[in-house]
Amino acid sequence: MKNILPFMKSDPVVNVVRLQGAITTTGRGLDDPGLAAVLQKAFTKGRPKAVALQINCPGGSPVQSSLIAARIRRLSQEKNVPVYAFVEDVAASGGYWLACAADEIYADQGSIVGSIGVISAGFGLHDLIGRYGVERRVHTAGTSKSMLDPFRPEKEEDVTRLKGWLDDLHGIFIAYVKSRREAHLDDDPAIFSGEVWIGQKAVDKGLVDGLGHLIPVMKAEFGDKTRFRRYGPKKSLFQRLGARIIGDAIGTVEDRAAFARFGL
Repeated sequence: MKNILPFMKSDPVVNVVRLQGAITTTGRGLDDPGLAAVLQKAFTKGRPKAVALQINCPGGSPVQSSLIAARIRRLSQEKNVPVYAFVEDVAASGGYWLACAADEIYADQGSIVGSIGVISAGFGLHDLIGRYGVERRVHTAGTSKSMLDPFRPEKEEDVTRLKGWLDDLHGIFIAYVKSRREAHLDDDPAIFSGEVWIGQKAVDKGLVDGLGHLIPVMKAEFGDKTRFRRYGPKKSLFQRLGARIIGDAIGTVEDRAAFARFGL
């Protein structure tokens, strides 16, 4: 009735978006295209007092992390709606990048937070294929086209080039965190070393603003009558019926591997 009659004051609304899983480029995890419509609705439907992000994310693609965070900031400014992040098990690497899109960040006492760094991992298989008499044949136009080929011995110049890329990405990550959190961060170089902190220690380092959970923090901010509306991507009929069993299974393995880095 309050929403129908304009002269009656409506209860405050907080729209909630859950950011669960690794940030990927495959469409099986968190990515900007998949979250675009969800975030748009969260910032516009029901005249929200705030948007709350429930984050449980071990990281992933730096570009998708940047795109999602930029979209959150853009919508927050356009709609004049503040953003609060609530960390569950982990907000690490790209997951912390997403958390920094919020105006305030809260965590559980057991949450894992940080890992402000960049990683590249792979395998060297040249000895394996040589053992079975397999010959690798690669023809390129361009001296760097076949760099970091896992079926060839690692080259020092390729590793040097890769480390340069990682340093560039790390610098971008650091600059973003400082742009959002510099006034809160402790003066400790370890913050940008890839290290993680748990709960209160993350508060002490300035990575998060306090310990707290979504509903009590939002009710303390906007009143006991605050209502919560949840927004998330809709699954297709085929996904609901399990038609993408193989793809979903691969995505689950990738997701578990990403969380396993933090003992989860």
